[in-house]
Amino acid sequence: MKALFVTIYTKPEYRERLLQELWSDARGSELKEAGCLMFNIAQDDADPNVLRLFEVYRDEAAVDAHVATPHFKRFDEATRDWQAKPYEVLSTTVLYPLAESWSKRPSRP
Repeated sequence: MKALFVTIYTKPEYRERLLQELWSDARGSELKEAGCLMFNIAQDDADPNVLRLFEVYRDEAAVDAHVATPHFKRFDEATRDWQAKPYEVLSTTVLYPLAESWSKRPSRP
């Protein structure tokens, strides 16, 4: 199991547009990617222009498949100029819960 912690620094004037693209990527990930088990978006309490993502994938192949999807590519390309600096990705291996206890979270369109 792989978990990604992503930090996005958005320019204030583009925050709402970036969020729209991000929600589209999150929904696409949960609805269209068998290997994406969850995709959470959170806002930093100290700075609303800092967004934190928590994504869980079955394995490294699922992460690789995610970055090749049209919805991710659209997000990545559409939002580059809306970010104050490039987003940061921290890739981790999930130790607990154990892999066999995970299931795909239901998502709504």
